[in-house]
Amino acid sequence: MAKVNLNYDHLSENYLFAEIAHRVSAWQEAHPDQKLIRMGIGDVTRPIPGVVTDAMQKAAKELSSAETFRGYGPEQGYDFLRKAVQTYYRNFQVELDVSEIFISDGAKSDVGNIGDIFSNDNTVLITDPVYPVYVDSNLMSGRKVKFLTASRENAFLPLPEEKDAADLIYICSPNNPTGAAYTRDQLKIWVDFAREHDSVIFYDAAYECFIGEEDKEIPHSIYEVPGAKECAIEFCSFSKKAGFTGVRCGYTVVPIDLVCGGKQMRNLWLRRQTTKFNGTSYISQRGAEAVFSKEGSAALQSNIAYYKENAKIIMKTMDDLDIYYTGGKYSPYIWFACPEVADSWVFFDLLLNDAAVVGTPGEGFGESGRNFFRLTAFSTRENTEEAMERIRKLLGEG
Repeated sequence: MAKVNLNYDHLSENYLFAEIAHRVSAWQEAHPDQKLIRMGIGDVTRPIPGVVTDAMQKAAKELSSAETFRGYGPEQGYDFLRKAVQTYYRNFQVELDVSEIFISDGAKSDVGNIGDIFSNDNTVLITDPVYPVYVDSNLMSGRKVKFLTASRENAFLPLPEEKDAADLIYICSPNNPTGAAYTRDQLKIWVDFAREHDSVIFYDAAYECFIGEEDKEIPHSIYEVPGAKECAIEFCSFSKKAGFTGVRCGYTVVPIDLVCGGKQMRNLWLRRQTTKFNGTSYISQRGAEAVFSKEGSAALQSNIAYYKENAKIIMKTMDDLDIYYTGGKYSPYIWFACPEVADSWVFFDLLLNDAAVVGTPGEGFGESGRNFFRLTAFSTRENTEEAMERIRKLLGEG
């Protein structure tokens, strides 16, 4: 008889965003003529720059000619994109070998799959609140998960103590959902902790593009911290950087210096990818390459600036309403204490029913998020301004 993976019994019945979609769908059926403003899921709204779509169109055209047609590509990615990523890291004084860079169809896939090269006997440390994929992917594998509480008291930037020792450690900075970002000195504490305990850090840098040139104390990469190549794997994505949420492309860095149990983890990840992954499409990779061009970079910075201005509009609303929040400065997310009510799902329903605005209840990111709520700056300027006016009216101002 076929046996199922009973570890799935440890998961919540619905994935967070599926539950949100269910509630929103029911509301829309009941209010078909009312304008709904979505500020929940971190999907982008600005169009992909023309220099990037031109590169993808050219790549697609190549596939129609026998002379330039390409079939299966290398599972670890084409060298033209890996070299572009290598050059990008030099902006942060980080030198990578091309063989350490693996192109993927987005950070979510690799974050969820990286456990394949680690034993299920490992203990995992995850900050709470947290991106649900970190937790669910480990529960699916039957690993023991420990939580480190992020809270208002530690500015949602917890640091490890001896009792927090674990084999695998997840860090996201700038953080999803809280928007908080570790300084270089704080990350050094994590790196030193991992090296002391022979742990491996899984570092999610999906939102590093929101760190400005003026933010010198906030690292774009964990590899800016000495010793990190010996204990950390880094994930990044073009979804937020370039608006690739529908195109799909990202990259993972597994350093040559990362060795566990005598095994070079880069080699294990290569073996895993060549077995289970057919590679990211050539068209997507040519588009991603154009992201790093001078013209592409300028256009993308314009889009990032647009979202950061939206974040300022949301932050001003929170300031005017005297609501505690984190995020917004280095992140498209604003994470705030639920006003009026304590429970985030209750506030979700209040905001949906009385203001026709969709956000994300903090409880969906973990127990420590129960009294908090997340809004994103990825909407249009018009919708962001209108949503803030509705929230001001709902909470007693204006």
